[in-house]
Amino acid sequence: MASLTTPACCGTSKAAELLQLSVGTVQSLVDKNILHAWITEGGHRRISLESLHNYQLQQQKLPALERLINDRLRVMVVDDDAVTRHMLQDTCLAVHAHVDCCAMASAIEALLHLPVFKPHIMFLDLLMPQVDGWEMVRRVKQNENFAQMQIITYSALNQEELQERGGPPKDANFMAKPLDLGWLRGYLLGKMSPQTWT
Repeated sequence: MASLTTPACCGTSKAAELLQLSVGTVQSLVDKNILHAWITEGGHRRISLESLHNYQLQQQKLPALERLINDRLRVMVVDDDAVTRHMLQDTCLAVHAHVDCCAMASAIEALLHLPVFKPHIMFLDLLMPQVDGWEMVRRVKQNENFAQMQIITYSALNQEELQERGGPPKDANFMAKPLDLGWLRGYLLGKMSPQTWT
């Protein structure tokens, strides 16, 4: 059964750069299942950053990898709709080589993954089962480790429906669907400097 979550990842060329190996060697490591990889719906190979991290631990090259990972803008997408989730993740990853993006199918999965991935920005669907976007924002903002994280919520609800639910979350920005991917790309490009991550 396929996982409902998509971990933080990068392309083959970036993996080769991080590991200081040739693209062919990285592909060989993937073929041998030493590195975990998959193909996105858009046909792009993605390699798990966790598996790169584990490989570096084995090769005793961790400090260089950690420095490269920490210098990257980390984005989390939380949406129970697979099409929107993967579309947003692919869009984020295509913006810049120094953007990492993980995608979660539920707020519960996202809350469990937050301490591991430590995102700078979260794109969050408001209408989700179990824990919805409003509750997710409240929980994140109550955690002092993530209180400064930038959250952008979105929904297909019209203004009247949104107001019936109390309006968008107070501690987050809001976008109406359909999402403006051009705006999203520009927003992320404007966040590439570490000084803008808090």
